[in-house]
Amino acid sequence: MSDAEDDIAERKMQFLFALRSKGVTDARVLSAMEKIDRGPFIRGLFSERAYEDMPLPIACGQTISQPSVVGLMTQALRIEPRDKILEVGTGSGYQAAILSQLARRVYTVDRHKRLVREASAIFNDLNLTNITPVVADGSFGLPDQAPFDRILVTAAAEDPPGPLLAQLKIGGIMVVPVGQSDTVQHLIRVTHTEQGFEYDELAPVRFVPLVEGLGKDA
Repeated sequence: MSDAEDDIAERKMQFLFALRSKGVTDARVLSAMEKIDRGPFIRGLFSERAYEDMPLPIACGQTISQPSVVGLMTQALRIEPRDKILEVGTGSGYQAAILSQLARRVYTVDRHKRLVREASAIFNDLNLTNITPVVADGSFGLPDQAPFDRILVTAAAEDPPGPLLAQLKIGGIMVVPVGQSDTVQHLIRVTHTEQGFEYDELAPVRFVPLVEGLGKDA
């Protein structure tokens, strides 16, 4: 093994250690995050920082979340192998790629055509055939494909969006950051029960705001 390969292997090992130390302990989630390399999802100046536990800027004024937050959000979903998942906010595509290792089918939507196009190319390169990327206003979900077993929102809303709650199966789980974009936000897990919706507050987080409408490039 070359020095460069040694260095990458060492950084990946530290990457997984960092995930565990931040509370990502689910074996299936850790396995998925070990299998999906974050490197291809980060381009340009920041590509060398792919294995650091930090958010990084991507195109269209968006960010790729820090891996420990991706892991915690994924873990909170309690994904079953036969689940159909909706992700709102494709971004780099990294989160959808992780989800694809755990669920039967992943639909991921983003308001920016460029982000969907670039993520789609990576999914094809990695042969991730169970992801369907869509250019759409994610705040309205994907009614044509509803209901979903799990919904993951990667942008902050003031409240869990009504259209998304309506697309969640009984027994389904949604994980969403809630709060004003300029103040502290909290990661919320919503469980759809026969009696209604149950809410669990998981952790303080900071995400870009959930914006209605399509991006200027769409």
